[in-house]
Amino acid sequence: MGASITLNRYLDDWAKTSDTRPTAEVVRAIAGAGKVISGLIAQGQLAGPLGMIVGNNSDGDQQKELDCLANAQLIDTLKASPVAFIASEELGQPIATGKPDAPLCVAIDPLDGSSNIDTNVSVGTIFSILPRSEEANGSANLHFFQPGSKQLGAGYIIYGPHTALVLTLGEGTHIFTLDPGDGQFKLTKANVQVPAQTREFAINASNYRHWDKVIRSYIDECLEGTEGHRGKDFNTRWIASMVAECHRILMRGGIFLYPGDDRLGYGKGRLRLIYEGNPVAFLMEQAGGSAITGKMRILDVVPSDIHQRVPLIFGSSEEVALLQGNHDTKRSTGHRSPLFSRRGLFRT
Repeated sequence: MGASITLNRYLDDWAKTSDTRPTAEVVRAIAGAGKVISGLIAQGQLAGPLGMIVGNNSDGDQQKELDCLANAQLIDTLKASPVAFIASEELGQPIATGKPDAPLCVAIDPLDGSSNIDTNVSVGTIFSILPRSEEANGSANLHFFQPGSKQLGAGYIIYGPHTALVLTLGEGTHIFTLDPGDGQFKLTKANVQVPAQTREFAINASNYRHWDKVIRSYIDECLEGTEGHRGKDFNTRWIASMVAECHRILMRGGIFLYPGDDRLGYGKGRLRLIYEGNPVAFLMEQAGGSAITGKMRILDVVPSDIHQRVPLIFGSSEEVALLQGNHDTKRSTGHRSPLFSRRGLFRT
């Protein structure tokens, strides 16, 4: 197995019926666009001011030059595949491809982690493949208002020290690494399994004061280490690139938390359900991990807005289940760490 199996061969072996071949075509299209984007990123500033702010998207988030280039590349490529509608995090509304009878719809986050472009930190492209809805009645949005459990495929391309495509078609999560020698994605890790237990958590601790009691209690118990309720030491990780966080967790376990909090505009979370939450949750579950809002399974949430935001917690199944249980019982018995306490190391 290993590097001798190309993505094309894998897709040929998988797509044996007329129902599955369109999904395989879409994956090939995304992989092709990913190669182009990977080449741009590899050039860094030699390719121009890729990290330059060029505007804001419809949701008010800053757009970088590479956000726009990646978005255009993916849309142009997907228009040539069996896709009826494309939804992008960079666009206000889905766009029609001119193929209303095509069987698929695709949602993309063209460049996750774009705040890191100029820092040479891994960024990525996230995608979700859905069946075209027969109940949309002419509304492009309604094609995407399906729960994540309806996805036919999902994944991401991570642009780091090497470029890799992480893919699920509902039959496990697999990693294909781009071979710079022949330009082929090759299978390097099949049926990834996320360890059920972990000693690593990823969260932006600067927002501690804004979290609810359940999240604060959970983090407090992790910080207490062997002296606390959990009886083991934890390491903190935070990259500010969800694709990079997800990749680390797939490779060695961990838990990622981006909860809702009491800041203006953050009450319902910050990450987008259709473009980020659903594809990552599909990958995680297919790898034996879990993904929740804190109160329910991500893949059971029915979207009601094309840019709907959700709290997102994913990773090692036992750790996610523990946090889910804390939310279910509203348990908040952990002791606040002196580091963050009202009267502690950084407060008087």
